Amino acid sequence: MLDALVVSPHPDDAELGVGGTIVRLGKQGWKVGILDLTSGEPTPLGSPERRRAETAAANERLGGPWRENLGLPNRSLQADLASRRALAAVFRRVRPRLIFSPYWEDAHPDHTAATKLVEDARFWSKLSKSDIPGQPFHPSRILYYFSVHLRIAERPSLVLDVTDELEAKVAALNCYRSQLVDNQPAGRPGVIDSVCDRTRYWGHMVGVGHAEPFASREPVGLSRLDSLLL
Repeated sequence: MLDALVVSPHPDDAELGVGGTIVRLGKQGWKVGILDLTSGEPTPLGSPERRRAETAAANERLGGPWRENLGLPNRSLQADLASRRALAAVFRRVRPRLIFSPYWEDAHPDHTAATKLVEDARFWSKLSKSDIPGQPFHPSRILYYFSVHLRIAERPSLVLDVTDELEAKVAALNCYRSQLVDNQPAGRPGVIDSVCDRTRYWGHMVGVGHAEPFASREPVGLSRLDSLLL
């Protein structure tokens, strides 16, 4: 049983968009998991074996959360009925109260397909009289994280302080050498630099060192205000 589940189109998307939050929630006693939808392969410098090793190393840097791969096709991810059923079955099995999903606007077709798939599977997960394995379950909320291939300014509904978790996030990102290190242009800022610039920006906006932004399609309800950062 998980408190929160990060659904990641490819290995490394969870670390890019939610890495600090995963570590922070783990410190706070949350049971957090990551579900990679695809292997992420093929890529120019990767292989299935290398990606599995990189993912295992990165997951260790995040504190060892529960993690599985759904085995859906990279580059051809679709929100079809079979994929929806498979993802809904995972939701029923691990029963997360909160789901972190990719942001709904992106240039990468796998990412937008993943968003649609998460939303559809969340609905199917609660259905009775279905052939989906497990007991009906409806995750309470979806928060959308930013790991996008589109040059847009994020429009978050909330941001979470990850100042103390940035070191672990960067360590996890550096484990993906085939995707985020070895393929970066020499002498120029790379993907990891850009990620840190964005977390620094959102941290500045709320008066902390680094923060990760999240969007919500629905109102965010609070029971107390004393943890708001001003």
